[in-house]
Amino acid sequence: MKKAFVFPGQGSQFPGMGKELYEANPKARAMMEQANDILGFRITDIMFGGSDEDLKATRVTQPAIFLHSVVLAGCNALDTPDMVGGHSLGEFSALVAAGAVSFEDGLRLVAARASAMQKCCELHPGSMAAVIALAPETVEEVCAGIPGTVVPANYNCDGQIVISGDKEAVSLACDAMKAAGAKRALPLIVGGAFHSPLMEPARAELAEAIEATEIVAPSCPIYQNVSASAETDPVRIKANLLAQLTSPVRWTQSVKAMLADGATDFTEIGPGAVLQGLIGRISKGIEGITIQGIQ
Repeated sequence: MKKAFVFPGQGSQFPGMGKELYEANPKARAMMEQANDILGFRITDIMFGGSDEDLKATRVTQPAIFLHSVVLAGCNALDTPDMVGGHSLGEFSALVAAGAVSFEDGLRLVAARASAMQKCCELHPGSMAAVIALAPETVEEVCAGIPGTVVPANYNCDGQIVISGDKEAVSLACDAMKAAGAKRALPLIVGGAFHSPLMEPARAELAEAIEATEIVAPSCPIYQNVSASAETDPVRIKANLLAQLTSPVRWTQSVKAMLADGATDFTEIGPGAVLQGLIGRISKGIEGITIQGIQ
């Protein structure tokens, strides 16, 4: 039996996130205060008392979810995982959990990523939409035929793919997806066109931040979004972190690779339980748990 730890990405945030951890656990409180110092603003004030709109800003969302996830992983007495993975932003939390990067350096890297992506969102406003019950090949084919920029961004599970790009192109693609047989094509409330070419202007800034971050070989393989396979080489890990910016999140493929490599127990660590739902759709009968508080 092999244990996999998985970490959620953007979209799992909620008002009040982390407040109970802060109030109940001294170690959690110390880590969160350290994060406030590193970031240069009190992100805990936004996490605990901010609105949905306050938390939606990319520069806030990403470090908030990372902090919540890493605090949970660090403050619970958990078994050592045999493998780790994360959905988009969650990949950075996974690297900390596997010892490949320190909490402090991971937070700085996530903050730099969030800042660079926020600038892209303001420079090139875009959108994303969830396509339900359409084959991946059809989604890819429809996107390729739409004028403008629209691409598959998240392969979340069998029957659910998120597309990303220019607002007009995404809108046209939604109509085309439904015409091609999709059960639904639903616009998402997001800050920008993540995992699409519209994020390209963030590449130089993110590359500099990744290069400046010490990443060592993880204690167990990390299944990265770009390759959807086990990675342990720091050089490849860094390259994949950068490529992830404009490449799709291959979550379906990553989970299937974990299963093929023996994963039988998935523990989701962080706000929400979205990944458990996706994993259950990818492989029927797989049971997992979520860690959302101190056990």
